[in-house]
Amino acid sequence: MELINKEQVSKKLNGRLMVNKILKFVFLLCTLVGLVVLATLLIDTILEGWSYLKTNFFTNFSSSRPENAGIRGAIIGTLWLMATTAPIAIILSVGTALYLEEYAPKNKLVDFVKINISNLAGVPSVVFGLLGLTLFVRIAGLGNSVLAAALTMSLMILPVIVVASQESIRSVPGSIREASIGMGATKWQTITRIILPAAIPGIITGIILSLSRAIGETAPLVIIGIPTILLFTPTGVFDTFSALPMQIFSWVKMPNPEFQNITAAAILVLLFILFLMNSVAIYIRNKYSKRF
Repeated sequence: MELINKEQVSKKLNGRLMVNKILKFVFLLCTLVGLVVLATLLIDTILEGWSYLKTNFFTNFSSSRPENAGIRGAIIGTLWLMATTAPIAIILSVGTALYLEEYAPKNKLVDFVKINISNLAGVPSVVFGLLGLTLFVRIAGLGNSVLAAALTMSLMILPVIVVASQESIRSVPGSIREASIGMGATKWQTITRIILPAAIPGIITGIILSLSRAIGETAPLVIIGIPTILLFTPTGVFDTFSALPMQIFSWVKMPNPEFQNITAAAILVLLFILFLMNSVAIYIRNKYSKRF
């Protein structure tokens, strides 16, 4: 009997090991498929657009001639958009997360609000574009300005940052809160000096990922009427502007094949900006992770 049991156990173990190897191979294959597609797209974009990354490409405005086309207006407009969107989104989302986690009473209404915030993170960006068109462009009368676009983008990325901030705040051990209160600190002192510094890595990660999504979105900008080509740069938040996604959207439709290479060059610039943003997020996350 003991020999039979040992043989059965051995067969089951061998079967599980075989299943484990098969699943490991399948998961590796899935990962490789994604990496190969990504590498192919990236290499193709670099080969097409690298030769167009010259000085005049960054100093010229858009043009109907490929040799004179540039991204000066689009890149400055993108920087204006991100510089306006970031503080609005960060203040609103982190403040919302702090209230829901630290101050709001634990009842069904608050749970309902949390569930709906999580659901908003999956709403298509075009819906937020329609909301921005109604609230900020028409009712508030902001037109196709930097501020209208920034408020629209802030609404779009706010749920993602709120959820990420909630998870980071919730991950701070309760013993740290109790120790701070026990030493005589107020609620606000505990939040600003203990909870927020400990939760910063997760909060920053959520913020950068959300801003990375916002910087590449085209649908909300199209809905609120942001122009694809603009021959001047904004000087304030109430000015009309253009952005890199809109410029790419405009060039990719051009019949001249050379504009496809110009589009690839603009995509490389956008990817470089995203790389810088994510590098900053990684640096801040690692810095504060070592401290706390």
